[in-house]
Amino acid sequence: MKQLNLLSKFRILSLLTLLVLTSFVMTAQTNVYDDIIATSPNHTSLAAAISTAGLESALQDDMASLTVFAPDNDAFDALAAALGTDIDGLLALDNLSDILLYHVLGISAASTDVNNGDIVTPLNDANSIKLTKTSEGNVYANHAMVNAADLSADNGYVHSIDAVILSSETVVDIAIDNGFTSLAAAVITAELLPALTDPLADYTVFAPDNDAFDAIAAALGTDIDGLLALENLSDILLYHVLGASALSTDLTNGDIVTPLNDANTIKLTVSSEGMVYANQAMVTIADLTASNGVVHAIDAVILPNETVADIAIDNGFTSLTAALIVAELLPAVTNPLADLTVFAPDNDAFDAIAAALGTDIDGLLALENLSDILLYHVLGASALSTDLTNGDIVTPLNDANTIKLTVTSEGMVYANQAMVTIADLTASNGVVHAINAVILPNETVVDVAIDNGFTTLTTAVITAELLPALTNPLASYTVFAPSNEAFDDLAAALGTDLDGILALPILEEVLLYHVLAGEVLSTDLVNGPVATLNGQNIEVDLSSGVMINSATVVLADVMADNGVVHVIDEVLIPSTTVGVDEIESLSIDVYPNPSSDFIVIRSNDGDIDQVSLINMEGKTLFVREIETNETRIDLNNYNNGRYILKIEGNGTSTFKNLVKVSGN
Repeated sequence: MKQLNLLSKFRILSLLTLLVLTSFVMTAQTNVYDDIIATSPNHTSLAAAISTAGLESALQDDMASLTVFAPDNDAFDALAAALGTDIDGLLALDNLSDILLYHVLGISAASTDVNNGDIVTPLNDANSIKLTKTSEGNVYANHAMVNAADLSADNGYVHSIDAVILSSETVVDIAIDNGFTSLAAAVITAELLPALTDPLADYTVFAPDNDAFDAIAAALGTDIDGLLALENLSDILLYHVLGASALSTDLTNGDIVTPLNDANTIKLTVSSEGMVYANQAMVTIADLTASNGVVHAIDAVILPNETVADIAIDNGFTSLTAALIVAELLPAVTNPLADLTVFAPDNDAFDAIAAALGTDIDGLLALENLSDILLYHVLGASALSTDLTNGDIVTPLNDANTIKLTVTSEGMVYANQAMVTIADLTASNGVVHAINAVILPNETVVDVAIDNGFTTLTTAVITAELLPALTNPLASYTVFAPSNEAFDDLAAALGTDLDGILALPILEEVLLYHVLAGEVLSTDLVNGPVATLNGQNIEVDLSSGVMINSATVVLADVMADNGVVHVIDEVLIPSTTVGVDEIESLSIDVYPNPSSDFIVIRSNDGDIDQVSLINMEGKTLFVREIETNETRIDLNNYNNGRYILKIEGNGTSTFKNLVKVSGN
């Protein structure tokens, strides 16, 4: 009996021991709250918040599987400061529980389980959490960086983070929720989720749609994967983001704003119809508002490339820039994939045409045809000055007329009457040539010759480099235009051909002998002498039809915007020449030419008797008597532009082009 009692006592003791051991094992289970958060000196604010919200039991649950993104004390202090309160103020928030549950996942995930771009749903499913894992191995939950990872308990993991995350709808959510899959993929790949999910930031995002990404991929000969592999992907994306929120109603036409990638500005256009553009990209959906800014969907990817618009802005072409803005042409000239040549009038050029039209810059900007004028300055392909040939005739974007190019024997380049003062300012989408005059698509006397088949006269004008004079839209000329047959007759009389005519040393003198300053209709002609641009007189005879010297006017009054053309059946020869078979000229050197301050004129055939300076409207600016074979002439009192020097000596005369330019 005693043995049985002893056995029973032993069994009872063993059972008690087993119960104690089982109880010890059960109490040895750890949880994310009691064993990590509550014991961490860096997370006392979080522990207080969990206690205030009554969420301890949820985090102590042995049966749960949790991941907690745990903001440290500094994170709570930063949020409190941003909200203008303190920790007690945060603990009093009505939505404190929602904020805390947005930091908790219902699964257990170590940092090694995270892939860049994972989007996970927390216990507060008002929004997802966007996870980033950088190429350096850093992990972010939205904008908050994990500063201590993989603090493990039996019911999950705690990852300490350096910011409180909020379930606010950010600009990233706008992109994701509205189907911007290519943009979202790019933001993930470029590791920009942390920046754009910051709930306390303030952004404006110009968000290219999927078609925009497809279009630029095609233009670059690649696909979306190729775009995502670009080394400068982050730079491209940050060029689409402003550091402040701006609704479409906050934008003004011509605003120039600096994005987060400040390698270039964004040029904004607000059209008269209310359309908004960021550079070349049109806003297709405006004002998608988020808690941390606003998103505007756009139909193209914009690039921080230096475009022809930037060349104009950066080089002080303020009048041209203002004109491009008013004419709503910034989208055209900021297209990074375009290929343009811009003949860019400088500020003085705009001032000059405003004065000629009796107005000012504001008056020019109010012109109904301003866009047409500006597009007449732009070619649809890039052309450096070295690509140009004397006599090239090119069609600009405004194809109402062509541009006639002159490349002089001295290397000067002209677009119509405008001289290129700075050549080859290269941009990513073309080239800019600064010019000293505004060119207009007017029908000039040159166009009359070209359009009516005066091929020989046109070739002669090109060879003599007279296109700049005769294409001046603000000049007024009367041209007696020899027909092709008239030139053939002259060539036959000289025993030569067209090339021989073009090689005449006095070709310019002969051509200017056919031009009067001012518009003179056939009904305005009277018998007697009339001065020509070369300084000599032609003789008008109306006794039997209209005769100019021995030439007959066969077609009168062909009108141009800068004058009138009368067709004649002979080439007129200046009276200074001895005869058509003895055409000659002084051998003269003029240097430097072009010049900014002075020229030297030297005769190789004897003394110079007289020098005259004539502008391209036929006005003689001075006549100077000379008694030597060399003289120096000061040009400082004359405007930049093209002039004619008439140089007389040895009983004959010659004419030289002179170009006055700005000094360095």
